[in-house]
Amino acid sequence: MNFRTDLALERSETFGGKLPEGVKCEITEKDGAKTTVIEVTDERGEQAIGKPIGKYITVEVPPFSQSAPLFDDRIDAVTDGLKALLPKDGPVLVAGLGNDDITPDALGPKCSSLILATRHIDGELAKSAGLGELRPVACLTPGVLGKTGIETGEIIAGAVKTVKPSVVITVDALAARRLSRLGCTVQMSDTGVTPGSGVGNSRMEISSASLGVPVVAIGVPTVVDAATLASDLGYREGEGGEGHGSALEPEGARMMITPREIDLVIERAARMIAMAINSALQPHIPMEDIIMLVS
Repeated sequence: MNFRTDLALERSETFGGKLPEGVKCEITEKDGAKTTVIEVTDERGEQAIGKPIGKYITVEVPPFSQSAPLFDDRIDAVTDGLKALLPKDGPVLVAGLGNDDITPDALGPKCSSLILATRHIDGELAKSAGLGELRPVACLTPGVLGKTGIETGEIIAGAVKTVKPSVVITVDALAARRLSRLGCTVQMSDTGVTPGSGVGNSRMEISSASLGVPVVAIGVPTVVDAATLASDLGYREGEGGEGHGSALEPEGARMMITPREIDLVIERAARMIAMAINSALQPHIPMEDIIMLVS
């Protein structure tokens, strides 16, 4: 498989209705949200679909650019997916990955600005404010290597040593194979993330192996690689996909395609993901109160 995508769902789709050995799939639908759980169980599945062993939860929702209401069954589906991957207690570190100066890559930074940080709030203070028992949550926006001179993974590793979280949640923009996936797909996984891999600029891996704690990654595809798109369109038209992708080289290798409404997609996706994270970590606080606290 030579196409570029961060979505395990798209990798599995290339096998049609028959998944390879070592890969399991379960699909559920509920009021406008379709959830697909793909589990890579061993090395056979890992090699077949090119994704590490672990669980990948994909929630397909109406396009963020066309649907304003975000606090319905869609956010419930994302929240439930996160809960299935997160430990039930312990401190949490949320890291918003990406470059806030580049709109398709600004999902992580915008999301982190809406995370309810509670690690600094004393238990008695929280109770007196009517917030009950708060799970300790810390949040950071590590930026990108080109701005800081420090690998994102190195910054997060330093924070992990101080915060000592039970889990790290990373939020990052993803790359998809098909235009139809942009701005309407949320993927969560327990395998970590390699920043920049979707656009061919892979950096230091952020995973349990590199940090020493579990890493849950969540993201929304915001770009499609031009060569991948050309190959995919040619393949679906029955004209041989590989030749179409090659025809774009070398310029096509450096081109990424994103929706013209990407600013709206990023704003709404960041808000929904942040509220889903807040709800998953502080389930006893009503959504209305969470919105008020982070506004």
